[in-house]
Amino acid sequence: MKKRALISVSDKSGVVDFARSLEQLGWELISTGGTQKELAANGITTLNISDVTGFPECLDGRVKTLHPKVHGGLLAVRDNAEHQAIVTELGIEYIDIVAVNLYPFKATIRKLDVELAEAIENIDIGGPAMLRSAAKNSKFVTVLTDPADYDRVIAELIATGTTTDATRFELMAKAFRHTAAYDAVIAEYFADQAGLERYPQELTLTFEKTQELRYGENPQQSAAYYREILPQAGSIATARQIHGKELSYNNIADASAAIALVKEFSEPCAVAVKHANPCGVGVAESILDAYCKAHDCDPLSIFGGIVALNREVDATLAVELNKIFLEIAIAPTFSVEALSILTAKKNLRLLELPEIATPQTTGGYDLKKVSGGLLIQDCDFQPPAADHQPLTCVTKVQPTAAQLRDMLFGQTVVKYVKSNAIVIAINGATIGIGPGQTNRIWSAKMALERAVQALENNSEFRVQSSELALQNSGLVTQDSELGKAVLASDAFFPFPDVVEEAAKYGIKAIIQPGGSLKDEQSIKKCDELGIAMVFTGARHFRH
Repeated sequence: MKKRALISVSDKSGVVDFARSLEQLGWELISTGGTQKELAANGITTLNISDVTGFPECLDGRVKTLHPKVHGGLLAVRDNAEHQAIVTELGIEYIDIVAVNLYPFKATIRKLDVELAEAIENIDIGGPAMLRSAAKNSKFVTVLTDPADYDRVIAELIATGTTTDATRFELMAKAFRHTAAYDAVIAEYFADQAGLERYPQELTLTFEKTQELRYGENPQQSAAYYREILPQAGSIATARQIHGKELSYNNIADASAAIALVKEFSEPCAVAVKHANPCGVGVAESILDAYCKAHDCDPLSIFGGIVALNREVDATLAVELNKIFLEIAIAPTFSVEALSILTAKKNLRLLELPEIATPQTTGGYDLKKVSGGLLIQDCDFQPPAADHQPLTCVTKVQPTAAQLRDMLFGQTVVKYVKSNAIVIAINGATIGIGPGQTNRIWSAKMALERAVQALENNSEFRVQSSELALQNSGLVTQDSELGKAVLASDAFFPFPDVVEEAAKYGIKAIIQPGGSLKDEQSIKKCDELGIAMVFTGARHFRH
């Protein structure tokens, strides 16, 4: 009996060579629509699907392969005598290979201003049905969804006249994975359009692989990078790498953290990140000044870190970036002169992300894999406290306007610091960051000690390539008092110890969520020490 293959593909990569090889091996080919035209144009003869079914394509091609002579030819169990009798009685012929990939639904919904009707029209019905039928009967049928597998199948057919059980089983699994992902994309898209519940009883998420990674967090861990089907504009998934070696697992994770924080600010902002924590953040009237502030917070930790900037990098800033070793610099654009400077370092990765300059206006999903399951929540996106709810001053001393500005700045930064988190800020710059300690007082001590060092050492960093000097970055001078700075906390104080520690360093203003059963103790201590304290009512744990 002549072997038959049904070929109907949207992605026509390699299909002509595949079909020609089958034809040369004596296979009968069945095809549809655009695939048949493509093969005919290259001198390959095929049967039209209507020749097989005896029924014309109809409803604008919506119905063509949904027929017993197709699905019977795929699903018949060939060592089952009853099945053999039925296909003989009904005149059904077996189909031994199915090569199908589906209507380009992903490409359709990625188009700007795609109409709902167009999205619906690009939902494939017959294709997934054929793939599932062929995959279910993989003991006898070879199912292909990926052009990368064509050569492998042809090689086996040339060698033995058939495909191996192992190959058919593997391709079956691949086909079910393919149809599952296809259906999940459709489901996600229309659930969003319909405004269905955010946390359904059964959750299916689909991502597509962007690249294989050399390793994960550590060399002994394998890894790959996947992105959402419709990634949020201005995310790491939409960045374009224009220079440097391939991104690593840790690079991608840290770059994502830096981008998320810098997008919180509309004014010129620079963020330095190291091991998922910001090690310096600055806002200023110019992006160069903002970078100076971010650098001066912790000149040691920024070495080997990642810098995200929300304005173009020009030659002057490029010179400063080049003075230290950085893994990645991310910006909306880089001037031609800046590129000529920065690309001199072959390992420095440069990422262009125009939307990084657009502040985030909505949150998304935050996913965390746990053993045996998945935690999912909204991202901790919230406008500054003053925009969504009143700040409450709970002390006798009121904060000054300058302190309040730094309080809101510090509160925004502290959201991106691992808990327990404390940030010391002054004049739109972090000068001390205490991340990830198991109790809050240790984080406070770390941040305060770091702030003292920053003030003592800030004369070490000078902008040599322009008239700018350290004082123009807006940081305080060595003999200024730390009392001009503010302290921001991601969560409430269970004890007044953080207030007491802050007072030792001269801190005169504190911002925190409030909500502890012992808030009154911290308030009382602030009043005793002449410290202004503001409650936001919003906690920002980051684990």
